[in-house]
Amino acid sequence: MQSENRFFDDLAKMVNGVAGTVAGAGREAEAAMRERAKEWVGRMDFVSREEFEAVKQMAATARAETEALKARLDKLEGVAKSAGAPKAAAAKPAPAPKAAAKPAAKPKAAPKA
Repeated sequence: MQSENRFFDDLAKMVNGVAGTVAGAGREAEAAMRERAKEWVGRMDFVSREEFEAVKQMAATARAETEALKARLDKLEGVAKSAGAPKAAAAKPAPAPKAAAKPAAKPKAAPKA
């Protein structure tokens, strides 16, 4: 035999209502905190992931171009050194610097008055 007790039915409805209210309040609090975090990050001038990836790609491209130009320069310098080597051997050494000039004469002392 089961007796019908309205008290337990009302209590169950009230607990369900409170649980729903608490869950809704939790979702609202989470959304508010998320919004405040976005505002805070926005004020800190952080970059977005997309901007970071774009700059990272630009840096990688620039690095590759630099390496290619460096290799090209090394190759050109190697050609210039091999072509300039016979000339360097035949060139006269630079003349030695002359001895230092005479020191300037001492200024004369002012006459005593």
